[in-house]
Amino acid sequence: MNSKIERLIKQFAKLPRLGSRAAGRIVLALLQDKTGRAENLANALLDAVATIRPCPICGILTDADTGMCEFCRDSARANGQLCIVRDLSDVWTLEKSGVFHGRYHILGGLLSGMSGTMPDDLNISGLTDRVRNENISEIIFALPNTVEGKTTQHYVMSVIDPATGVRFSELASGVPLGGDLDYLDDGTLSLAFGGRKAL
Repeated sequence: MNSKIERLIKQFAKLPRLGSRAAGRIVLALLQDKTGRAENLANALLDAVATIRPCPICGILTDADTGMCEFCRDSARANGQLCIVRDLSDVWTLEKSGVFHGRYHILGGLLSGMSGTMPDDLNISGLTDRVRNENISEIIFALPNTVEGKTTQHYVMSVIDPATGVRFSELASGVPLGGDLDYLDDGTLSLAFGGRKAL
């Protein structure tokens, strides 16, 4: 196999949920396409890498000149609710469902002894300041219903100053044990948010 093609396949195969076979099909489709799709993809990727950064407040990716994402700039979202999620794909899932209208906080992963992910590796340190500065009254955990998700949830609860008086809740029925938000339909998410329980 051509070394450049092989290198490209290896890069695509490193992406989440893509194996070497799927990566090979994608690379061949792009290289054999006559419409300029590969060049458009390369240009879009270079532009995104050069301009998109995490919001300094919540961690959502944005290209806004202010550095703050659309959710942190939107005063209508300042309703006292802060939803804690693992990554950006969870925000997209919740936004698509339309069940949440507050602000988000992306942790950037979950605590895990197996993978070596420790508290300093996650976006946790600024949470107490956010709770105070944004008058947060409720923190909603929308983390995977796994051991890592529960461990992370308990750790986050332990670092929030009890003097803030913030309430903690988690998604209720509809999120199966071991479940990820990515795989839930809008109805299930709506049920989980509506029936969330206090912690």
